[in-house]
Amino acid sequence: MKKILVTGSSGLIGSEVVRYFDNLGFQIFGIDNNMRADFFGPKGDTRWNQEQLKTSCKNFNHIEIDIRDRKKVLELFRDIKPDYIAHTAAQPSHDLAASRPFDDFDVNAVGTLNLLEATRQYCPESPFAHMSTNKVYGDAPNNLSLVELDTRWDYADDEYLDGIKESFTIDQSKHSLFGASKVAADIMVQEYGRYFSMPTCALRGGCLTGPNHSGVELHGFLSYLIQVNITGKEYTVYGYKGKQVRDNIHSFDVARFIDEFFLNPRCGEVYNIGGGRANSVSILEAFKLVENITGKKMQYKYSEKNREGDHICYISNLSKMKSHYPNWDITKPLQTVIEEIVASWKKKL
Repeated sequence: MKKILVTGSSGLIGSEVVRYFDNLGFQIFGIDNNMRADFFGPKGDTRWNQEQLKTSCKNFNHIEIDIRDRKKVLELFRDIKPDYIAHTAAQPSHDLAASRPFDDFDVNAVGTLNLLEATRQYCPESPFAHMSTNKVYGDAPNNLSLVELDTRWDYADDEYLDGIKESFTIDQSKHSLFGASKVAADIMVQEYGRYFSMPTCALRGGCLTGPNHSGVELHGFLSYLIQVNITGKEYTVYGYKGKQVRDNIHSFDVARFIDEFFLNPRCGEVYNIGGGRANSVSILEAFKLVENITGKKMQYKYSEKNREGDHICYISNLSKMKSHYPNWDITKPLQTVIEEIVASWKKKL
């Protein structure tokens, strides 16, 4: 039985990866210490997801380890020697990184280094897939020429019609401290692949979402927006007239790509993984889509101040992913993604 180690196994992507590979008959070792509850409070707690995995997955083993604990990480890899590693654990918030910079860097950058070095020492041939972020590009996408439409901002240059490619600059821009710590991890994942010829990839995610997302205001765009709508609370739009655009990808399609990479790994690769133009949506457009599904009017207020390092318009160009892995494509359209999240929140609330 093949062994896969999943970090952040109780989170959105981690839990999806666990379920996906459990269905394929893998033995799964999930690392998670519920740091999300520490970061975001009770609303960010993922223990409920952990308990679901324990009861619903046949070959799931939960391991309570902090990836910042280098000694324990090395010991775990020595004992398990996993065949595959899916590294999805992270501190994911711009705002929180600014208030807790040591925790942010230690989780995102140092934790990733601990995992990479443990892999190199004990299972260097095992494919290593890392969930990076589009925030490695900082606010450089905001320097592109944009056009303001009725409900969204969009790229003015046809070169970016299908979104931003992996060759886009990550230098000389404001990333937020979160983006900077993720840059460090992203580059280290590439370097272990290139320098040590290890099969690694950094997946620069757009808006990762799905029904198992514990969305909070500081992180989890669609999940949090839908939660606010269902509960009749007030949503705050931060800048850009609510026309800022994100492309959204369902966690299942992320897990599917990780599987494709494991089957045919490459060394030190980078992929922009998101929903592409078809799954892109502005905040104002998301309001309408959610209202049509729930039948509830969105209550919101507007703040002129945008978030530091926030993107005005970001769409992932998926051409490299599809070129390297032609069996992969988006299977969950935006309407389906929203419907699943709505159904999930109605069960929880």
